[in-house]
Formats: sequence, structure tokens, C-alpha cells
Amino acid sequence: MEKIKKLFQTKDSRKGSYSVAVTAVVIGIVILFNLLVGQLPQKIRQIDISDTNIYEISSKSQKLIKNLENDVTFYVIAEKSSTDDRIKTFISKYVSLSGHLKMEWIDPVLHPSALTKYDTEKNSIVVSCEKTGRQTSISFDDILVTESSYYNTSTSATQFDGDGQLTSAVNYVTNTKEYKAYYTSGHGEAALSSSVTSLMEKSRISTSELNLLTASSIPKDCDLLILNGPTSDLTKDEAKVLSSYLKKGGKVMTLLTYTNKKMPRLNGLLEDYGLKVANGYIADGDRCYQGNYYYLIPNLSVSDDMASGISSNSVLMINSKGMTQTDPARDTISVESFMTTSDSGYAVTEKKQTQGTYILGAASTESVTVKNSSGKKEKKESRLTVFGSNMLIDEQVTQSFSTLENLTLFMNSVTANLDNADNISISPKSLQVTYNTIAHPGIFSILIIFVIPFVVIAGGFVIWFRRRRR
Repeated sequence: MEKIKKLFQTKDSRKGSYSVAVTAVVIGIVILFNLLVGQLPQKIRQIDISDTNIYEISSKSQKLIKNLENDVTFYVIAEKSSTDDRIKTFISKYVSLSGHLKMEWIDPVLHPSALTKYDTEKNSIVVSCEKTGRQTSISFDDILVTESSYYNTSTSATQFDGDGQLTSAVNYVTNTKEYKAYYTSGHGEAALSSSVTSLMEKSRISTSELNLLTASSIPKDCDLLILNGPTSDLTKDEAKVLSSYLKKGGKVMTLLTYTNKKMPRLNGLLEDYGLKVANGYIADGDRCYQGNYYYLIPNLSVSDDMASGISSNSVLMINSKGMTQTDPARDTISVESFMTTSDSGYAVTEKKQTQGTYILGAASTESVTVKNSSGKKEKKESRLTVFGSNMLIDEQVTQSFSTLENLTLFMNSVTANLDNADNISISPKSLQVTYNTIAHPGIFSILIIFVIPFVVIAGGFVIWFRRRRR
């Protein structure tokens, strides 16, 4: 015993005991800190470090959640242990944003009757609002969007749409108003892409085709009529139908496109509403993409709801027609442009180039008095929205330039036509690996990547060599 006591009375043993005590205190502090952090709300303790910020909840979603008045429940019909961690993490973070949101996991293996009760399939989220009695279902496949490989049968997730799907579902179950948009055909129009129709559905807007050649009038349930890049002109009767529809408070959106045909009736309708289409196509030496004068980066002047979700003003217009403002057919019509070239814009034809500032996007509105279904007079606002190019929403463009706000601007323009509608459409986030590339290195890039590292390495070598000689 005496030998053991002497062993712990040495200088080294005292230092060792001190080190053990300090280590124990540090471990205790770490454990206590983790316990305290674990009690914090998930939205505070969870930091998104994913490459594309897939767990980031957009400002549109936060605004919708903040204004919720009714309780919404998420029934996750899946085995929790086998559910993808990305889905589990996002749902938990989303629900933690409001006391009006609740989540309940239901294992379909243990409770197979849940599939019948909620009229859904396993691996899905049933979003329900008891107050409105509305319910919708989201498949996990709609959140983690997969894509089959061209060379084999394997699949991999390419997009994460948690924010868009959940927010769209909450918006759907807490509102009872639905909207209807028709897109025209019969004049070489481009069909609306799946990306566009998906975003419209997220804002409770269903779409259907309308052939103006066979339609004698615009359907009564039409909240918005879209002409997506007609390449041939309207007939005389079609022009009358559109004009009559607008005069009764209708909403029309036209996206112009390249065509070698003259369009006197369509252009005449636009001119009646204060927008004269310039001859040729628009080039801009000051605001263009990488020196291509026909790839325009317009000046945006949007505000209020039209500015929702737009932060970088990065919109690309390719091969766009341009317009100038002219006197409308009636004094009651007002014109507001929201997208223009710089003053170095040019309308280019084979024969000449005309310099000026050209309108690339505008909306003309008119307050009209019409009779409603009961025969009483009421005031309505007709609205004609015009974009210079339907390449604004072309899927190849929006997918090739993922940072563009083309679809956001388009959807803001769509919902601006609809009473009490907000653009809550949120695009999916890519899960593709992002590579750093330098397509056109400038002086600053060369300085950062080459010059400064070389100077640091050379300086270090000189210091090492001098010390070595001492």
C-alpha cells in the first residue's frame, strides 16, 4: 500500500491526474452542450451544408407558413427507418416553422388500413386541413425526382422538390379557389413545357388547350388565355374574339416568337393596347450575354407582387421582338413596361438598324364595366401582358441556365392576372454535382488562381532557404 501511495505522490502522477480531471471536465462540457443544443428547435440547430441548399426553405414558403390561420397535418405514410434522410430532414424542418403545422408518421406495414383511409399509396405524404376539408397526397418520387440512365437501367435522384411540393400542398388545402388557364393552338404555337405547367399547378392553376380556329368564343371558366409563340397570324374572326374577350375584362398573355410571316391582326391588337411591335429583332450592345447581342439581359423594373422571388434580375431573352409605346385605342387603357433594353438597343432588319430603348415586356390594363351572371353591372380589369420572346420559358433555356429568374418572372406575370392569387411556385433544386469551371478567366481570376499562390509559394521557399543557410 505504501508503494502505491508513493506512486501517486510523484510529480508525473500529479500531472497525469490533472490531465485526467481536465479531460473529464471537457467531455462533461461537450456532453452538456450537446444535450442543450438537442433541446433547441430543429429550425435553429439544423444548418444546411448541402451543395445546392436543398434544405433551404424559400421566402415564398416562409411567407405562406407565417400567414397560416388553419391547422395543417402531414401524415407521412412510410416506414420511418427506411425513408430517405433528405426527405425526413426536410419535412421535420418544414413542420417546425409553425405551430399550425403538425406531422404524424404512419407505418403502412403496421397500419395497412391507412392506405385506404387516406386514399394514397405507401411512401407518400398526405397533407390535410380539417377546416377546409381539403386533402392532397405527395409521392416521395415527386420530392426526389429520379432520372433513368441512358446506358443502363439504374436510376438516380437528379432533383429535390421538397420545398415546392410541400408549399404547393399547403396552399392547396388551405384555399378553395381554383384557376383555369387556356393555351391556344392552331397558329404554330409552342406547347407549354412540363416545367411551366408544373409550376402553374403549384399555384392552383390548371391548364387546357384551346384551338382558336374552332372556338367561337373564349370559355366562361377561362381566367387567363396564353398565346405561346404563334408563328402565323390570327384570322379576322379570331381577332374579334380576342378583342371582345379583353373588352369584357378578360386576361390575355402573349409571348412573341420568330416568324417570317406578317402578323397584322395580332400586332394590330397589341397596338390597340398601346404596344407597337418594331420590325426585326432586338440586339443590345450593353446588356447581352457574353457578347451575343441577341441574347439579351434586360433591365427589369418590377415591384410589389411582380417582384416576388426576384433578387438577381437575371432574366435572359433570346431572339426577342421589341415594342415601343404608342397611343392606345382608348384613353382608359394604361401601359406599364417592366422589361426593357438599354438605350443601346437596336431593332435589326436585313436593311437597317434602328437604335432606341425597346420594351421587351409590358402589361396594358383597362377598367371596364360588364354585366355579371345575375345581370348586374360590375367593374372588372382587363389585362394584356406581352413578352418579346417565348424563349423566356423555353425548357432548354431554363434548364441550361439554372440561375435564371425567367420562370419566376413568368409566373409572377401569370398570377398578376388572377384575383387573390400569389405565385407560390417553387422550382426543384438540382442534385447534380456542380463543377467549378473557368470559361473566360479575367484579370482578377488569373490573379487569384495563379499569381497570388505563386507569390506565396515563392516567398515561403525564399524564407526556408535563408533559414537553412544560417
